[in-house]
Parts: sequence; structure tokens; C-alpha cells
Amino acid sequence: MRIWFKILKDNHLIRDTVITDESEDTRTHKIFRALDKVCYEFDLSKPIWLDATVTEFKRHDKARFYQDNFVEQIDFDFLEIHVIEE
Repeated sequence: MRIWFKILKDNHLIRDTVITDESEDTRTHKIFRALDKVCYEFDLSKPIWLDATVTEFKRHDKARFYQDNFVEQIDFDFLEIHVIEE
């Protein structure tokens, strides 16, 4: 599984990375583990999966984490997660 993470501000890509997980773990565990890695790499607090975020992710294999998803203040518009290969 490959998951692309992007940080955008004012419609500009600020930072991005791709996390690859070839383990035999469940899809959910792979996604949570990748999100943990990215938050550590980007020095972010872990975002909260709101109902709208979960629904968007289930529907499109893509979701955006806005300020409402973070406890701490963020200096960008959103963090996007996108499954690009399973």
C-alpha cells in the first residue's frame, strides 16, 4: 500500500511524502501507522478522524484534515491523505 500525504496552504503544496507499507496487516492499521509516521516526520500533532473525514475517506480513498481535526493550531490550510496504490 502506498499513501500520499500533502500539506497545502493557499492552494500551494508546502510539503509531501509517500509512505509505503508492504506488511500483511489490515488496511486500517496500515493507514493509522502511516499517519503516525507522517505526523512524526512533519512534526504535527495527530489529527482526529471526524465523522465527515471518515465518510470522505471511505468514499474517495482521500481525506483532508483541517484545523477542526487538530487540537493544536496549524499553520497550513489542510493535510491531505490519499491512498494511491493498494
